[in-house]
Amino acid sequence: MPIEVIDTKAFGHKEKKRTVVLDTDRFHAWVHYYKPDQKDEMHCHNQDQTFQVIEGVLTMNFPDGGSVILTPGMMATITGGSFYQLHNKENDPLIMIGTRSGAVKNTVKVEHGTGRIINERINYSK
Repeated sequence: MPIEVIDTKAFGHKEKKRTVVLDTDRFHAWVHYYKPDQKDEMHCHNQDQTFQVIEGVLTMNFPDGGSVILTPGMMATITGGSFYQLHNKENDPLIMIGTRSGAVKNTVKVEHGTGRIINERINYSK
């Protein structure tokens, strides 16, 4: 189907994991669900991306020790190669939408400090 409408909050609470909702050669999008105190590693990707918080509070940490707090309605834009870490420091779930240029199969995730390519798909669903 060329057009699909998703109730992001309901979808996130149902799936309770990162779930790709669109994947083409040029673009992919997902609904991301973080449990309380869930975080990922400091990393970057080879593609430009955005995150928009739908419900909850997202802390984005950066390699220099800085951080920013995103609340519902706020969006972060990230150019490929920029390192960050996502962390739900709250006691409630975090639901957000992510979008990235390019297909999932062409996405590379690189760990900060080591340069290791991260292949694990923890908290992912398709």
